[in-house]
Amino acid sequence: MRFAVFNRCEMYSATGLAIRCAEHARLESEFIEARDRMRGLVRLRKLEPAEERQLAVRVAMAIARLKEHVAEHGCERRG
Repeated sequence: MRFAVFNRCEMYSATGLAIRCAEHARLESEFIEARDRMRGLVRLRKLEPAEERQLAVRVAMAIARLKEHVAEHGCERRG
């Protein structure tokens, strides 16, 4: 695996953290999208409680699907 050092911390290349399974990659992307959407909206404005709860549920469900996939298939990030 290739890495560089920045500020005395190892910085691994994106290609070194390849994902073995296409479904894992899709689920991880879904989680990142949900998380980033929630973060972005929270930074932009005050969310209504129902809207914030809906976004939190979306993030939690994405995490749950990813964990379930890992438990069933045993595939995770290499590295």
